[in-house]
Amino acid sequence: MNRPHIVVGWGGERPTIQQVQQCYLPRILTAERVTPYIGLLGGRPLAYAQSYVALGAGDGWWEDETDPGVRGIDQSIADPELLGQGLGTRLVGALVDLLFSDSQVSRIQTDPAPHNLRAIRCYEKAGFRRIRTIVTPDGPALYMLRDRPVEVSSTSHRSCG
Repeated sequence: MNRPHIVVGWGGERPTIQQVQQCYLPRILTAERVTPYIGLLGGRPLAYAQSYVALGAGDGWWEDETDPGVRGIDQSIADPELLGQGLGTRLVGALVDLLFSDSQVSRIQTDPAPHNLRAIRCYEKAGFRRIRTIVTPDGPALYMLRDRPVEVSSTSHRSCG
C-alpha cells in the first residue's frame, strides 16, 4: 500500500498501518462481504485483489445499486518492475472468470481514479467498458462495467434446410 505506484492509484496519500488494518484485517473484510485474493506468478505473490458484493456495501458506496448479483473488484500489482507486462490484465481476466463461474453474478464493476490511465487501460483490455465519471466516498472515479458473457448452447443452432 505504500509503494509509490500504488499510492498514486489510491489517491496520493500513504496510509498508516492502522488505516490498512482498519480496512484489510480478515474480520473487517468478512463483515463487509469482501473476498481477498493473492495473485501468484510462478508460485510467488504478485498482487492483491478483492471482490465484494456491491448491494448494501454501506458507507456511501453504491447506494443506488439494486441488483444482488453485482460484484465489484479492486486489485494492484505489488512490484513496480512487473508493471507494463500484461500481468494486470491477466489478473483481472482470471478474477472476472472466477466471479462469473458463480451463476448468481450478473455484472462486475470497478471504479479506478480518472487519472489512473494504467488501470483504465487494463480494465478495457479485460473487457470492461467506460460508463461515466461518478463521485464516490473516495472522490471522483470512472465507473466501468463488464457484463456476464452470453452463453451460447451448442444445441441452439438453426438448421439450414
